[in-house]
Amino acid sequence: MGPAGLAVALGLAALLPAGAVPCGAQRPDSSSAAKLLGTWLYVAGAAQFPQHQVEMLLIDHAFLRLEPAAGGQELLISHYVAVGDQCFTNNLTYLEVTAGNGTLVKHAKTQQTEGMLMNTSSENLLLVQYQMQRERTYLGQYLYARNRSISTAEREEFEQHAAGLGLRAEQIVYAPWKTEVCQVKAAEGSESPHPEPVAAVTASPAPGTAGPGSAGN
Repeated sequence: MGPAGLAVALGLAALLPAGAVPCGAQRPDSSSAAKLLGTWLYVAGAAQFPQHQVEMLLIDHAFLRLEPAAGGQELLISHYVAVGDQCFTNNLTYLEVTAGNGTLVKHAKTQQTEGMLMNTSSENLLLVQYQMQRERTYLGQYLYARNRSISTAEREEFEQHAAGLGLRAEQIVYAPWKTEVCQVKAAEGSESPHPEPVAAVTASPAPGTAGPGSAGN
């Protein structure tokens, strides 16, 4: 797996279509969009296939930065992923806010839906679920939070959502956050965040190259 694949490892792969919501969860409505602004720290990912779990194990830490876009109906998502001694960035994804239809994660170049936000019991949690369909269906989800530490109840809720996708506890990988390669504070203090050191990545997170692992299914 090359650096581009790692850099978009949290790039939110092609996701559940409308109406295919597992476990009875519902997407947040458009009124919640303003609450999504700011920094979200990567807590854990759940992947269906072993090769994707291995790739998630290479991630020390990661976070998202959500900011208003010029259109007013969109929120720009900047991704930061620390792998080894490098911090990879990607800002090609955004949330499209549609009245009465929740928020969808889309890719700015391809206009392809890449992720779906799911409701949680806490405003301090951000849950993204996806279902990539190629030769086989690939299921997974990511959990972000306002703080690196989450409660036991929040952890159990994430695991329950994973179970709703048919994922087991052993298929969940929690980020260790052992280094400070991607500097959260530096990103928060900049209108166009570029934490140091940065290896810029512009690879489009198309199916098969995005999500936890660009390795083939």
